[in-house]
Amino acid sequence: MNAHDDIRIGTLVPAHDRTPQVIEQLLPHGFETFQLSFGRTVGDFDLAGLAERIHRVLETHGMADDQPRRISGLGVYGNPLTSPETIRDWERLIDAAGLFGCDLVAGFAGRIPSRPVPESYPRFAEVFGPLARRAEDHGLRLAFENCEKRGTWEDGDWNIAHAPQAWEAMFASVESPVLGLEWEPCHQLMSFVDPLPQLRQFAHRIWHIHGKDATILWDVVKSHGIRGGVPYAHHRLPGFGDTNWTDLVSSLRLCGWRGSIDIEGFHDPVYRDRLELTGQVAALEYLKRCRGGEFIANVW
Repeated sequence: MNAHDDIRIGTLVPAHDRTPQVIEQLLPHGFETFQLSFGRTVGDFDLAGLAERIHRVLETHGMADDQPRRISGLGVYGNPLTSPETIRDWERLIDAAGLFGCDLVAGFAGRIPSRPVPESYPRFAEVFGPLARRAEDHGLRLAFENCEKRGTWEDGDWNIAHAPQAWEAMFASVESPVLGLEWEPCHQLMSFVDPLPQLRQFAHRIWHIHGKDATILWDVVKSHGIRGGVPYAHHRLPGFGDTNWTDLVSSLRLCGWRGSIDIEGFHDPVYRDRLELTGQVAALEYLKRCRGGEFIANVW
């Protein structure tokens, strides 16, 4: 039996009509979980029909090492603080998550556009108080992506959940045990944050991890700064960036963390286009090595 059931490693898959076929084609490469992303809106997508078709694929092809392959979560990435449609999307995914066999819905916390982060806290409480209660009733967790979407503390359009001070204020404004983070080291590195101490501090509120890294071009920073019009960093797949994922996984296990690390592709400047799946499978194999490699049962 594969005892790496505490930390599963998979990939993020866009939700569309061909998603079941895509998952079927990805399964032989060894992905263990799949997060379904609906982008900015769920629209009028037939969630029950999609869940049924994915279940058929996973039941037929999704067993390996005595561990079933499964859907780790659902995600929608609009702005729920300004868009009633996005609030309805969260509601629909909360109601449908059980059909996919998962207990996690993720997305942006939202933001009042062009205003400092703290001015969004009252609206956040108005929106996510009811959503948290809805999730509690369904036995689900809600996770906020830590992407700043090119925003700052003073200004931005999409998401307040990109800094520890905001996370603490959010959890204080909506006191619910189901609220947590969808975290990745990439966005923290882009802000020159050391991700590992932050991970250890907030592991108890991290429900899901995106497998995405970054490389900081320090020569560019030293010559041009970060506002000189010259790109100073690249988003990278795990194994090609600056983060030591062996230390990251070790930190998770020392904290007793359980969950999925799902690779977020389609960002790497090198492993893209015809090399996209090549890069993702390389990242998958790298993360499995960081997890300890093949599980070997004890003999005593």
